[in-house]
Amino acid sequence: MSKRKLKDDHLPVGDSITQVQKILRERFCHQKLPEKPEGVEAQHKHLLELLKRTAIHGESNSVLIVGPRGAGKTMLLNCVLRDLLEDKDVQKNLLQVHLNGLLQTDDRIALKEITRQLHLENAVGDKVFGSFAENLAFLLEALKKGDRSSSRPVLFVLDEFDLFAHHKNQTLLYNLFDVSQSAQAPVAVVGLTCRLDVLELLEKRVKSRFSHRQIHLLSSLTFSQYLERVRAQLSLPGSFPDSKFAQDWNGGIETLCEDKSVEEVLQRHFNSSTDFRSIQMLLMLCLSRVSVAKPTIKPADLLEASRLCLSDAKANMLHGLSILELCLIIAMKHLNDVYEGEPFNLQMVHNEFKKFLHRKSNSMYNFDQPVIMKAFEHLQQLELIRPVDGSSAKTQREYQLMRLMLDHSQIMEALQKYPQCPTDVKQWAMSAFG
Repeated sequence: MSKRKLKDDHLPVGDSITQVQKILRERFCHQKLPEKPEGVEAQHKHLLELLKRTAIHGESNSVLIVGPRGAGKTMLLNCVLRDLLEDKDVQKNLLQVHLNGLLQTDDRIALKEITRQLHLENAVGDKVFGSFAENLAFLLEALKKGDRSSSRPVLFVLDEFDLFAHHKNQTLLYNLFDVSQSAQAPVAVVGLTCRLDVLELLEKRVKSRFSHRQIHLLSSLTFSQYLERVRAQLSLPGSFPDSKFAQDWNGGIETLCEDKSVEEVLQRHFNSSTDFRSIQMLLMLCLSRVSVAKPTIKPADLLEASRLCLSDAKANMLHGLSILELCLIIAMKHLNDVYEGEPFNLQMVHNEFKKFLHRKSNSMYNFDQPVIMKAFEHLQQLELIRPVDGSSAKTQREYQLMRLMLDHSQIMEALQKYPQCPTDVKQWAMSAFG
């Protein structure tokens, strides 16, 4: 056998591992669009026709894509846009504006983003507009072609659409739907949301300007399909340089997916979310444990990765608290149990803490009031406690009502894992929690 043949068929293990890491990381991080979206052919055809009418014939439209997280709303839209942009004229003329309700939290920010994405910052310059509608009309006017008779079609994509309904007076939605209904400019408004009751959030004047077209996607993923996807995500392609290594790796993945403990872990993740993106972090953590010394993914790796994924962030945060802060949390939990979940204030917590101190002659827990106040404020900054809604900001800080944002199991877990936790504090906690 020639050296070249040997080099092609059998890479050194280190090189093979590097290749595995590269291929799988790319697969997890950059989800490729399918050639044809499965199970949503009718919705794909409907949306493509709708957007073609705007992009090619200059007809304005509005539509909502509704479905649970992970059902494929964004994937469907991206597949439609990919197919739409195959037309050279559409590619040249269609303008896209992508807004997200989590990022554009009010209409002013949204308008700035629209101006930026349409590259009209210079056209707007220092102009001052009387209203949002005037500003939007100016932007659309500026997009008209040289002869000023025809305007370029604009596609507005509003992700997390329901959050835009919480903007003051729903001005953005009103004006976008108003433009899409009138003949001012060819505009398509596509909203993506996971709220089925989204139309109930719209004001009457906004609702009357919306076309009421809705495309529904339902997540019909079964656990066996989910398991098959995990297997496909972890398997190496036939084109892998070292065929022997790829065969052994894929055999190992088959064995992994048939393991009962692995199946239980994946079932737990499937039950908490059918959104396949949530499993990518789990698989990435498994992949990071692969090395030359351990060139396969074992069930123990998946169990450890799952433990990291499902670990309680708040309980972990408690491990870094000072003894005083931990004592205050125990006092709060005790107050919660005594007063059946009623809110408390710093004064009540301090009094509860004093009761603990009276039982101890040890002076190591004697703290001054300002120190206790600082510890209390730190717990609030960490959002382990929060003010009761509507509690007056004018109230003195030590009398402001608070609620504890931790449950029994989180506090007990933190006490078990807390480094060098004093025995008397543990005993107090046990007596406080019964």
